[in-house]
Amino acid sequence: MARVLDENELVGKWTLVGDELDQLSGRRGATKLGFALLLRFYALNGRFPTGRAEFPDQAVAYVARLVDVPASELG
Repeated sequence: MARVLDENELVGKWTLVGDELDQLSGRRGATKLGFALLLRFYALNGRFPTGRAEFPDQAVAYVARLVDVPASELG
């Protein structure tokens, strides 16, 4: 079973910071959400994920709200 992330952890680890928001300009939909998740995952882990399963569902939902893209678009 996946570990549940609390609100502080979501905000502290998955909020886009610095120029990350600027790097999303021109992207839309699933591309925008996926790129945002890749940026944060790399910042946290120093590597890219091997697949969707490495993204906690709560983090996907949180970042989706930040970038105004439905989480369901990630696929």
